[in-house]
Amino acid sequence: MTLTNPIRPTAKNAERILSFWFEDTKPYQWFRRDAVFDAKIRRRFGALHEAAKAGKLDAWRAHSRHSLSLIILLDQFSRNIYRDDARAFAQDRQALDVAREAIRRRFDKLYSARERAFFYMPFMHSEDMSVQDECVALFKSQLPSTMNVPYAIEHRDIVKRFGRFPHRNHILGRASAPEEIAFLKAGGFNP
Repeated sequence: MTLTNPIRPTAKNAERILSFWFEDTKPYQWFRRDAVFDAKIRRRFGALHEAAKAGKLDAWRAHSRHSLSLIILLDQFSRNIYRDDARAFAQDRQALDVAREAIRRRFDKLYSARERAFFYMPFMHSEDMSVQDECVALFKSQLPSTMNVPYAIEHRDIVKRFGRFPHRNHILGRASAPEEIAFLKAGGFNP
């Protein structure tokens, strides 16, 4: 990937991530496939994403807002920058580690429901069943009246049924079981 706008990993850049995600974009843009939106994220935040992947932004874990920025970089922006590529999921463990630490420090409690949900998204993206159970528990206890609860349950139930997310199989080079193929053909979950 060729990065066009190299950026230094400063606190100002952490704030730019949050401003872009929560002020400049609308929630409907966050989870849908949109090549223009993906390109915008790649162009504006690709260099920061590379720094985050390399651990060069780990100091951001000490501050609540910067932790949220780091989670969005590693968990959400990875999916935009590397759409339809195995690298989209390569930072999931790293994002989950940042999220766990932030929750342990109670950083999530400092934010609105809309922002707080992103502290929990790395749990939703895990293919580990115990992490999926944690995800559902987090959303039910922390954001019970949001639309995130049904999505958390849907993600958990898919991992419970298949042991993984079947829609990732072709991207990750995994063979799909007949039941997974039938699930996807029937309109099963496919972000």
